[in-house]
Amino acid sequence: MSKVVLAYSGGLDTSVAIRWLQEKYGLEVIALTIDLGNERKLDEIRDRALQIGATKALVYDARQEFVDYFVWPSLQAGTMYEGEYPLATALGRPLIAWLLVNIAREEGATAIAHGSTGKGNDQVRFDVSTHALAPELQIIAPVREWKMTRDEEIAYAHANNIPIPVTIDSPYSTDVNLWGRSIEAGKLEDPWTEPPEECYEWTVSPDRAPADPAYLELEFEQGIPRALNGIELDGVELISQLNELAGAHGVGRIDHVENRLVGIKSRELYEAPAGVLLHKAHAALETLTLSKDQARFKQFVAQQISEQVYNGLWFSVLHEDLRAFVLSTQRCVTGTVRMRLHRGTCAVVGRKSPQSLYSHELATYDKADQFDHHAALGFIKLHGLPLVTQARVQALTAGAQRSALMPPRMKTTE
Repeated sequence: MSKVVLAYSGGLDTSVAIRWLQEKYGLEVIALTIDLGNERKLDEIRDRALQIGATKALVYDARQEFVDYFVWPSLQAGTMYEGEYPLATALGRPLIAWLLVNIAREEGATAIAHGSTGKGNDQVRFDVSTHALAPELQIIAPVREWKMTRDEEIAYAHANNIPIPVTIDSPYSTDVNLWGRSIEAGKLEDPWTEPPEECYEWTVSPDRAPADPAYLELEFEQGIPRALNGIELDGVELISQLNELAGAHGVGRIDHVENRLVGIKSRELYEAPAGVLLHKAHAALETLTLSKDQARFKQFVAQQISEQVYNGLWFSVLHEDLRAFVLSTQRCVTGTVRMRLHRGTCAVVGRKSPQSLYSHELATYDKADQFDHHAALGFIKLHGLPLVTQARVQALTAGAQRSALMPPRMKTTE
């Protein structure tokens, strides 16, 4: 019997998928549950998969790989999709695809399966990544194929004695990993509706956050955070602590109407306390350590990488090329950033670096000033020479038509 490796979350969709794959395709199902910091009861999930009929139920702790090879590169690049979304779910999908492919090859499987719908972005991320890594593998997406409603799935589960998790019925669809939590559907499908407080789990409402601000210091080495308040931490622990610290002050709530790859707009809520804080701190350190031209071009690169990640193209050659540029920019992004957390905001209140391009002697207006003020006259003359030349000959000559850049002539009164 041929084998399929199923990305198994333990929820309704993938629980039903185990039995459906057996009936529809006659496949031996290997359930693979991947821990990206999903806050789930992994032993219960594994036992449920075996009870439903999976021949194997594997659990893989991929938190460290997730941080080291996906989260930190994204932070170094400064990737925020459409300026809002720190790409938590999108960053996890290529790693899941990579692990599915590896397990499929180890187990001699001919296919992989995932629980994505035909309407979202994840189907693209899983499918394209798998095609790039292992074009010989078949891809099966049961939810995309069977088109059952949630009630029909529950009925199917009951009819086939499939144990499904008993939870409080919620209209929201969520996805969670260490870098963030996404919430959609239900009341959120109306972009005019204020998000109900029940949507949030990682962050307190800013109006219920502590009245006194909190301060913390983050130490970076080549664009990667290494220590919090002077204590060195591995990436998983550092992100976990920041999620708790920043979330307790209401930091990290994002309400975003985004453009999905499949061509529709979707209203999404995100909770990313650590992601929001670290992106702001990292960007602040770059203002000290990158030149103006580096920083401006890196913004363009960050947008390109954001699109690559969001659109499921993590394993593209273009992404690899752009990554090489980012790594070069991060050579000197080393230093410390001090942050202030207060009622839903995180503000940079201090930054320093041994590689800083900021010179007090050039910037100050006090007696230590070493800037050559006389050099400014020649600089201004050369800088403005093209404009002055053209203005004299073309744009501002006497009798010329008034420029659209000018207000109408003012009337004067005596």
